Amino acid sequence: MRNIYLPRLADATASSMATYGIPLLVLGTTNSASLTGIAFVLAWAPRLCTFGLAGMAVDRYGPARVFRLAAAARALVVAGVAPALAMTDDDMTLGPVMLLAACVGCLTQFSYIAAESVGAVASRDAGDAGHRVQSVLLGIDQAAALVGPAAGGFLLQWDGSSGMLAVIGGLSTLAAAIAPGMRQAPAHVTAPAAQGWRTGWSTLRALPALMWLVAGLAFSNLALGLLEAATPVIVVKNLGRSSASVGVIWSCAAAASLLAVTVCRFMIDRWGLARVGRFAAVVTSVPCLLIGHADSYRTYLALIAVFMAGDSMLAVVLRTLRSRLIPVGVFGSTLSVTVLLLLLPYPLAGLLMAVVGPAAIHTLITFCAVLQSLGLVFALTYGTRSRQRRGKHRA
Repeated sequence: MRNIYLPRLADATASSMATYGIPLLVLGTTNSASLTGIAFVLAWAPRLCTFGLAGMAVDRYGPARVFRLAAAARALVVAGVAPALAMTDDDMTLGPVMLLAACVGCLTQFSYIAAESVGAVASRDAGDAGHRVQSVLLGIDQAAALVGPAAGGFLLQWDGSSGMLAVIGGLSTLAAAIAPGMRQAPAHVTAPAAQGWRTGWSTLRALPALMWLVAGLAFSNLALGLLEAATPVIVVKNLGRSSASVGVIWSCAAAASLLAVTVCRFMIDRWGLARVGRFAAVVTSVPCLLIGHADSYRTYLALIAVFMAGDSMLAVVLRTLRSRLIPVGVFGSTLSVTVLLLLLPYPLAGLLMAVVGPAAIHTLITFCAVLQSLGLVFALTYGTRSRQRRGKHRA
């Protein structure tokens, strides 16, 4: 608890509250779906630009130090922006909020890579029970996602931006304070950035099962990113609910995900990764295809919850497979490449949200759901075959 779980819980809760709260803040300030999508892009684009730097920093300085510095820097950024938001009019708050979204997204990437490196070490040490470690870590992320969106929505409705930013800053400070107890990952040889990129790409290409699964989940993340960006607009503008109702949706989805992660580890024990992965793909794809046609708040909430449950089970499969297949000596470089591929759809989803009008959002969600279904079919078909051929070759 002290070495791994508590720092990750504090950091994940702060990140979750910022991820879902800042677009709500932009929507409440501007009443613009396009600007809400732009805020979502600004929250994710810096993560794509800094993932390589984050990986190299973790390899060189250790995950504990990088995690501590990233959390402390996020607390300082929030402390600097909060007074500016309190002292400016609504028309003048857009700039500070967009700056906050970009800075938080960048710093979250550093803390995420550091936390994932520590989790990978614990998973490898657990051997055949590695999926249990990954399910616990993912459960922590889902527990943070359970608290973060609802708390952010209620704080925005009750006290405006001040209360939400104060909680984000406090959690970031707590994560920085308890980070020194985190376990250090094995030291890696520091290499130039270009060499790290080539190593990561070549390792991923040499692991077809992992490559196909990452590709399929990238399409799934496109649908998820679009839902995250569009939900404030759909719930507040189309369904006529409050900002707190948006937080309730994601908290219910996180509760469903937490339950799915808990059940998933027992399912993998009994049926294996491949079968559970196929089942999770069905659970994820079907509700995503129906979300675009939801005409009530309760239906939308239920479909989002089922979608997130299946997505969390897929995440357990990916993390377990990743920790098993990637060699220790190139784990940092390969992890950075996989993280890039999985994060690229999020800013793309924000751009699509900013370009299309509110009337076309449901059509766009349905289109992305079709892409997601096709991507998961190929991932769980060819990826499984590639892994089976590799196993026969070793035998």
